Amino acid sequence: MPEREPDPTTEELRLDQLQREADERKRAAESPTEDESEQHERRAEKAHYLREKLDERAASEREAAREDTHDEPREDAHDEE
Repeated sequence: MPEREPDPTTEELRLDQLQREADERKRAAESPTEDESEQHERRAEKAHYLREKLDERAASEREAAREDTHDEPREDAHDEE
């Protein structure tokens, strides 16, 4: 069985959406018809929306990581039993 690739990180996904948005905006500008241009513009807006959601996810992950480091017991703390 082939080895499975690791899941992409939030940052990798965010960068993919940023590139997709830029590509679709370029295609929209270069489209020969208004219908085609609108279709590419909708795709760009979707990529923008997904990137915003990934930004929120990244912020949430950073906050969770900060909370985890605050919750870890200090090595010099003694048991009070």
